[in-house]
Amino acid sequence: MELWILFGSFTLLMLIGTPVAFCLGIASFATVVYMGLPPLVVFQRLNSGMSVFSLLAIPFFIYAGDLMVRGGIASRIVAFAASLVGHVRGGLGQVNIVTATLFGGISGSAVAEAAAVGGLMIPQMKARGYGTDYAVNVTSMSALIALLLPPSHNMIIYSISAGGKISIADLFTAGILPGILLAASLMVTAYFVARKRGYPTEPFPGFLMVAHLLAVALPGLLLIAIIFGGVRSGIFTATESSCIAVIYALLVTIFVYRQLNWSDFVHATMGAVRTTAMVLLIIGTAAAFSWLMAFLKVPTSLVAWMNTLSENPIVILLLLNVIMLLLGTFMDMGPTIIITTPIFLPIAQSYGIDPVHFGVIMILNYGIGLNTPPVGAVQFVACAVGKITVWQAMRSIWPFYGAGIMVLLLVTYVPAISLWLPSVFK
Repeated sequence: MELWILFGSFTLLMLIGTPVAFCLGIASFATVVYMGLPPLVVFQRLNSGMSVFSLLAIPFFIYAGDLMVRGGIASRIVAFAASLVGHVRGGLGQVNIVTATLFGGISGSAVAEAAAVGGLMIPQMKARGYGTDYAVNVTSMSALIALLLPPSHNMIIYSISAGGKISIADLFTAGILPGILLAASLMVTAYFVARKRGYPTEPFPGFLMVAHLLAVALPGLLLIAIIFGGVRSGIFTATESSCIAVIYALLVTIFVYRQLNWSDFVHATMGAVRTTAMVLLIIGTAAAFSWLMAFLKVPTSLVAWMNTLSENPIVILLLLNVIMLLLGTFMDMGPTIIITTPIFLPIAQSYGIDPVHFGVIMILNYGIGLNTPPVGAVQFVACAVGKITVWQAMRSIWPFYGAGIMVLLLVTYVPAISLWLPSVFK
């Protein structure tokens, strides 16, 4: 009955449109009251869930990404990417994907990337004769690359949800090859779709211009090396690197690019404050929800149930992928990671699956969910920028979905794609 109250009240509140944080908190409170436990337990768990130093990295990375967008780095990355791949068939589509890959190493957020890169690229693509659905689909799928590359906010959330026992540096490193693989598969897909539709290419500007545009974009791109190199080498933690990223972003946008004005600075700061409040409330209430699931032995029961289905890790991974894809379709990514990590990670580990490898699998699954209705935040942003409906975009997105699923299967069943690079750096 306790589980029926916990999950039933959560589902009911979700269906009537209640914000996720309140769904988690109310469901936890109702269950605790029914069990006869002191209601103070919920608030203690909420407080302990929010009082994690590593969580500071998330708002600071978001802050740094917003400062870089408003300070002109995004437009310079687009220009550099255009000089590299604009001459390939469907040139602006290729530029979109390469820009998303480069910008993903700065923002760490798929939604921010869809807004920033989409705002720059979708109008240009429409003006050059590209179909709006093509522009939107390329933008929304390539935005998912940011989830895998450092400084991915969701990698940090996964590490904290796993009890802080998984190295954030290892997770950052593990996502690099899958992120590059996703970018490559999307570029191939974009090429064939563009070839079928007869989309144009852009003229190659010459190697001198490529070198010039690289030099212009380099101050912004160095942030990627600072974040990854500093965390991986142990010079500073992920939290410290996020603060350094903000300081570096301010220095570059004010003294190098000289585009950040006072109004943009205030908007970026207020946006980071709002994001911090929202993220911490969700994480706190999800911590109470997760504690109740552990108290009621939900992970243990699921492991026992899955053992009745199969003891083959290949089958278990396939089943977990299907469940996570479905959950990602109906729930936002951050809360889903917090809720399901304490459930799914013990199952994966019981079958010998490395927790770092499983983290990449989970992030990619829920990332695809961000681009799937009815709760596809990335797709909603891209469609809003492109000024088309979600259903118009869905009619032609299937080749790009296919590329994403292919990469998901490769990452799932070839652990070396995720684990080789961390082993090299160790």
